Amino acid sequence: MLVDVHAHLDDEAFDGDRDQLLEEIKSQGIKVINAGTDLETSRFSLQLAREYGFVYACVGVHPHEASRVPADYLDALREMARDPKVVAIGEIGLDYHYNFSPGDVQKEVFEEQLSLARELGLPVVVHSREADCDTLEILKKSGVRKSLMHCYSGSPEMAAELAELGFYFSFGGPLTFKNAAKTREVAAGLPRDRVLIETDCPYLTPEPFRGKRNDPTRLPYIAAALAQIWRVPVEEVVEITCRNAVSLFNIDLKPGRR
Repeated sequence: MLVDVHAHLDDEAFDGDRDQLLEEIKSQGIKVINAGTDLETSRFSLQLAREYGFVYACVGVHPHEASRVPADYLDALREMARDPKVVAIGEIGLDYHYNFSPGDVQKEVFEEQLSLARELGLPVVVHSREADCDTLEILKKSGVRKSLMHCYSGSPEMAAELAELGFYFSFGGPLTFKNAAKTREVAAGLPRDRVLIETDCPYLTPEPFRGKRNDPTRLPYIAAALAQIWRVPVEEVVEITCRNAVSLFNIDLKPGRR
């Protein structure tokens, strides 16, 4: 069994064959944690999780959407998070690469959602792009310690500091890219009980499928890449990353219903 700890099966890229793909994911014994990026996709993620036993949901507002949140967005997230299939607040964080929302607004919405996660006792799933210093400062100040740094691409130094605080890190398709030496270095150096795997589908498709739509059935290629980095059998990677997913998200690894 594998656990894809970050997917976007709500994306329109799956509108033509979502049900068929979900059946294929189930047949391969893959568990999926689907991350919301705004209220609409958070509700969609929760709907998927309610319908499919092997799917879990994160609910949250991505930094790209921070400037468009309604005044009552925290109440909406709080209500969704009452469902037992919601396992985290996310994906939340900072993105200074695109700056689709002003930086001060991103920070405010990030801090508000971290406070909500503390209130609810839920872990958070963090997106950070070209914002390492502010992300680290806000996370340390928040007091949140159960956190996943999704698709981690930051510095080894930041990774070491967050790992000491007990944070987790997930890695995806870039582990298979020829130009991702730094990412592989970070994955090699982290404590193994803090590492998970993801697809971030439909994005970041691993080799040899790069350029095509990604989905959770590609997860074995990421597990194989991590096995090469750690120089262990793939079965050991599967065991470790599944155990870490249970530890962070408290998910059930028994076979799910439909």
